[in-house]
Amino acid sequence: MEPEARVLVVDDDAVARDLLVEALRKEGYEVEATAGGGEAIARGREQRFDVVLTDLRMGEVDGLDVLREFKQLSPDTSVVLLTAFGSMDGAIEAIRHGAYDYLAKPFKKEEIRLVVRRSLEHSRLVRENARFREQERERESLSQLVGSSPAMLEVYKLVARVSPGKSTVLLEGESGTGKELVARAIHQNSPRRDRPFVPVNCGALPETLLESELFGHERGAFTGAVGAKRGLFETAHGGTIFLDEIGDIGAALQVKLLRVLQEQEVRRVGGTAAIKVNTRIIAATNRHLPDLVKEGRFREDLFYRLNVIRIVLPPLRRRREDIPMLAHHFLQKFAVASARAIRGFLPATMELLQGYAWPGNVRELENVIERVVSLAHGPLVLPDDLPESVRSGQPSLTADDAASGAGALCTLEELEKQHLIRVLRETGGNKVRAAKILGIDRRTLYRMAERFGVELGEEGE
Repeated sequence: MEPEARVLVVDDDAVARDLLVEALRKEGYEVEATAGGGEAIARGREQRFDVVLTDLRMGEVDGLDVLREFKQLSPDTSVVLLTAFGSMDGAIEAIRHGAYDYLAKPFKKEEIRLVVRRSLEHSRLVRENARFREQERERESLSQLVGSSPAMLEVYKLVARVSPGKSTVLLEGESGTGKELVARAIHQNSPRRDRPFVPVNCGALPETLLESELFGHERGAFTGAVGAKRGLFETAHGGTIFLDEIGDIGAALQVKLLRVLQEQEVRRVGGTAAIKVNTRIIAATNRHLPDLVKEGRFREDLFYRLNVIRIVLPPLRRRREDIPMLAHHFLQKFAVASARAIRGFLPATMELLQGYAWPGNVRELENVIERVVSLAHGPLVLPDDLPESVRSGQPSLTADDAASGAGALCTLEELEKQHLIRVLRETGGNKVRAAKILGIDRRTLYRMAERFGVELGEEGE
């Protein structure tokens, strides 16, 4: 038995309702009861239930309506239909649409206890299977956290120290440095590892859509909101939410996010009820938030709330010693996936890889190796197998130069601009291919081009 299990009883028959409530409370469950389907659905929007026992035949909102709504609100909630013998066909039809089981009226208390225990076990198995699949994906992603440079060892140490706690973490680093992988590592090594890890790219969605995704919405909150929807903060309850590109969110959304951090509660778009959430926040940015604060584009109080623990991920050009390890790791990954017999790199090829500045960081290196594996002709990767942008890179722009500031070669911003221009030139202006080579999405590509004043041409590929 799970004493923390929460059960909702829905029946317009007061006698049957009271019988169910009494029997289930004696089993140690937390039980709520409503006299109609509409009230049950309203409670389901405010509170998560492990099991719902609902009468099939009620007023305007019947048991099938309750079933449909709960399958949208909380897919892992088990719904049990209560039905008279004359409604058996309807109950069987409901099971085809996702109900866990049904009880025929009149029922015995032992039947109630048994079906609730079984439904809880079913829900537990569904959640465990989902978590297992998620953990498998996380373990696969975590294997890409590769590197033994001093800079990465410092990152590993910080991850180990902050993982057991619940403090908010701010990850800083250029695009492609592996911020989401670090966030997953923190979650996977935390007490929340068995709960959801929910990543959100704040820069990939329009402000209004992002607000609805994060906080959820009520039915009718806006055009197209045909039903209530839980937000990602609710989905991540008990686990971790990863807010990538946090510096891109607008002022109105910053205020609402600040409230979540302060009050640990959310309000859905179009709703008034405060919904408590227990969610650890890990935020990430490739921008310098203090500069945005000074410019008035980011709230200072929100910055301090996010900047409890700060981890800075080094760009690849400042940990060149990790490039051979990363390159071999990606080579093995893609060679196995594509059944290609490619064993390694010629020394001259590795020199080019280590001499290149990698403005797209680890993500760009991964994409280059994937391309190499697809196009290489022999067991060793030759210099000619590399993209022109890597072959024509400037070896003098090394990590040591960048770190020490030796020489007045060019700024990082100018380097990024020139690299963007080279990639666009090599791809013939194909924005999809250019974004893939750079290891960024198309929205970020457009922002980069706008920032550098680079013309992308007409919309489309």
